[in-house]
Amino acid sequence: MRCLLAAVFMAGLTALPAFAAPTITEILAANKAASGGSAWDHGGTLGIDSAYSGQGLTGTTHALADLKTGSWADSYSIGPMTGGSGFDGDKAWMKDMSGTVTIQAGGDQRQIAINEAYRRANLWWRPGFSGATITSGGTKTDHGATYDVLKVTPKDGKIFTAWFDARTHLLARIAEKQGALTITTSYSAYRPVNGLMLPGKTVIDEGSGAKYLQTLSLTKANLSAKTNAADFAPPKGAVTDFTIAGDAKETIFPIRIINNHIYGDVMVNGKGPYNFIFDTGGHNILTPATAKALGVKTEGELPGHGVGTKVAETGIAKVDSLKLGDATVKHQVFVVMNFVPNEVEGVTVDGMVGFEVFRRFVTRIDYGGGTMTLTKPAAFEAKTAGTPIPFNFNSHIPQVKGSFEGLPGLFDIDTGARDDVTLLGPFVEKENLRAKHPKGVLVVDGWGVGGPARGYVTRGKELTLGPVKIPNVVASFSVQKKGAFSDASYQGNVGGGILKRFIVTFDYDHQIMYLKPQPGPVADTGVFDRSGMWINQAKDGMEVMDVTAGGPAAKAGVELGDVITMVNGKNATAIPVYELRRMLRNAAAGSVVALTIKNAKGTRETRLTLADQI
Repeated sequence: MRCLLAAVFMAGLTALPAFAAPTITEILAANKAASGGSAWDHGGTLGIDSAYSGQGLTGTTHALADLKTGSWADSYSIGPMTGGSGFDGDKAWMKDMSGTVTIQAGGDQRQIAINEAYRRANLWWRPGFSGATITSGGTKTDHGATYDVLKVTPKDGKIFTAWFDARTHLLARIAEKQGALTITTSYSAYRPVNGLMLPGKTVIDEGSGAKYLQTLSLTKANLSAKTNAADFAPPKGAVTDFTIAGDAKETIFPIRIINNHIYGDVMVNGKGPYNFIFDTGGHNILTPATAKALGVKTEGELPGHGVGTKVAETGIAKVDSLKLGDATVKHQVFVVMNFVPNEVEGVTVDGMVGFEVFRRFVTRIDYGGGTMTLTKPAAFEAKTAGTPIPFNFNSHIPQVKGSFEGLPGLFDIDTGARDDVTLLGPFVEKENLRAKHPKGVLVVDGWGVGGPARGYVTRGKELTLGPVKIPNVVASFSVQKKGAFSDASYQGNVGGGILKRFIVTFDYDHQIMYLKPQPGPVADTGVFDRSGMWINQAKDGMEVMDVTAGGPAAKAGVELGDVITMVNGKNATAIPVYELRRMLRNAAAGSVVALTIKNAKGTRETRLTLADQI
């Protein structure tokens, strides 16, 4: 909810001579004068209450700011959701919808919080711009209005642009890159409150289209001369909404590894079992079909984003209970969305277990043993868990320090990703990685929220996660210009292809991941598709969704949109798509696969000779 609860505190005005372009100092001086001038100099705490509307939901928000330091704390109650976020001058924090609190130090989370503090205290009005670097963005015209634009980079923050109305000098707009999204916040309908000019209307646009705009309408503002540091500190108090039957210390239950994803049986509101993915990169999710079967009410029309370029519409629903093995979590808010088509996975996907569950337990994933263990945090013993690797939270995702071929970076740990490691586009471009890896192929290498993802797949010499070294990795250099993998605030995303080489334990309370190597060799690691095509399950077999230029499938005459109906004489509908992908990946180079293919032109036979592509 960070972008939803953006600051609503800035303003600015007074006319400048038309014959001279104003300097940065003049723009900001005019802004202060028109915003209330010396009324801001007394400091204190400013509280603002707003009515929220947008994305099919209504509610209220409360925003608090220390006008001297910029420390801030926000809270919201919107539809079925409650939560908040803040910055105490040192630590950025988030209180998620499930009630747990995490310190936010991964990705650009702290930088964004610092930017917010800078704007809330109007630190640009102070000598030396309070250590920020500010440059002119020139004069711009938009919808008939003229703006003086400044590019601002606060100390320890990140660049954002501020648009000041050239006529009134009020702050009209902030544009800021947050992760992979550019958030544009517009301010209007200013009104005087205690000598301060405050925007009566704030509109937040995260770039998903007019349908998803969010509006905050000021209902109440209060300026207090006193400040209390405790008002901005991370909230304290442990959640008590989870149990393990018989007051046991832990519960162990079976999991299934499909497409390098983790699946397990879950009971929801006493019904099921349902087939859920367990994903450290995601939230608790129900598919619309599962929500309908459960009879739960879905509210809102929110945008969902993932690795693909498309926006997936989501809703929000309340769930009374979630049961995993002998563990139960009660009274949770779930996202409702089609986060992955069944034809991509080859199984019916009913939902996802994400951050909200992992945050409550210590979670051990034994890929080789096919089990997951949920342990009460107070009962966890780390001595046999493996190598400890500290992590920070990048929103809800664990993020560790590591390196790729000696290049240091931050890496999200994502059990919901099927590949070894994806290097994000900005990092790939900065380090010129494509030129350093001439042997590779441009392919569809993943499919999730937002549709297919494309990458340049090659062989990497070594990936490190903390002190743990993993040689011979399959690396995808993302070419996505939108979506999660276009983010410049971290360098890579580590998936199941790497994680399944270990017994992985997550201790979210202490922000430590443990890696313990699996005993013996691990099958299906360090290999990449030898067919040169991406296939999804279809009614009559397997549909070809992508063909690698010059690859084995292309040489065999396979075309985009073809449906494979027979494989080596066996009906393709009798083969799970994940098993066929595994065979096309692991069968030796030079192996020949007999295919029967149909399309609008008719049916034909072809022989596909598998070959190494990287």
